[in-house]
Amino acid sequence: MEGFSLDLNEERLVQMEGKDPVRMTELEKIEAKAKGIKFFDVTDTPNLEAFARLRTQSAISYTPPRLHAQVTKVIQTLSTAGPRENLEKFTSFRTRPRSTGRQSQKWLLSKVNQVTDENASPSLLPYITIEEFEHEWGQNSIIARINGSSQTDDRIVILAAHQDSTAFWPFEPAPGADDDGSGTVTILESYRALLASGFVPERPVEFHWYSAEEGGLLGSQAVARAYAAQDLEVYAMSQFDMTAWVKRGTKEQVGVIVDYVDDGLTKHNKLLVDAYLSIPYVETKCGYACSDHASWSKAGYPSIFTIESAFENANHENIHSSRDRIDISTEFSFDHMLEFSKLAVAYAMELSTV
Repeated sequence: MEGFSLDLNEERLVQMEGKDPVRMTELEKIEAKAKGIKFFDVTDTPNLEAFARLRTQSAISYTPPRLHAQVTKVIQTLSTAGPRENLEKFTSFRTRPRSTGRQSQKWLLSKVNQVTDENASPSLLPYITIEEFEHEWGQNSIIARINGSSQTDDRIVILAAHQDSTAFWPFEPAPGADDDGSGTVTILESYRALLASGFVPERPVEFHWYSAEEGGLLGSQAVARAYAAQDLEVYAMSQFDMTAWVKRGTKEQVGVIVDYVDDGLTKHNKLLVDAYLSIPYVETKCGYACSDHASWSKAGYPSIFTIESAFENANHENIHSSRDRIDISTEFSFDHMLEFSKLAVAYAMELSTV
């Protein structure tokens, strides 16, 4: 079948909330996901939480927003045009699963490189590295890094989204416009605006586009494990997963996840929304292992997750199907996505300042 190559009988080791890991086939994983059961696939990273026990990073006290003039100047350069064009192309791939999503990943990598070449000044380019984090399944994660200027604080500030898509019925097209094409192009637009502004962070800032979130947070677990194994310090990690949907009849809001996240960083995230966005936040919960921030939490790093709305008002009817398209409804909003690009810019600038 075009766009699909996965052994549905392959056994994997899966961890669900409050339970010991169990063996499940890939088909059983798909069935569990269709029932709303969230999990880590820990086949390749069975002991990620051990790094959290070994690490001694103390709780971080985050400084309240203080760069209003600088952040506002960059925010004013954000646009919906780039995200629309990029998402139209990204969703033209029939599906983007980890097993056959190499072409969409290569396109995204080329786009990150293009954005860098077109927007970074000659003096900024030496600060930037763009790499593929290789995975055995073929669709690699992508990491764009703007190195920090500080000689004393090299703790990393991470913004992330996941590039893969899936359908509950595995042979169905999965354009993944909202989940998570929206987050993918949201942070790409913030990356573009930061580069165009000449932004040089004090702490290093990284943009991550993970592979294989839909298979049980496989890509982000691999990256988090690699960072923990190298004893790298992460100052803050923020996940942008689904940023486009404003359910008809509801108030436009930013959903700030408050379960399985770092409390101090979440509080700071709310302050950023209040300071820089034109819409309010609403506290909401998404449960265990609901997106890639969970991998970083499991490894002992401070992480947060911001979603398009209160969780119950998110785009549940269309994601993980052929209906997850830009044109499915006027509820899909590029103006709403722009609010999340504002948040990403503010987060990167505020938290990378020592």
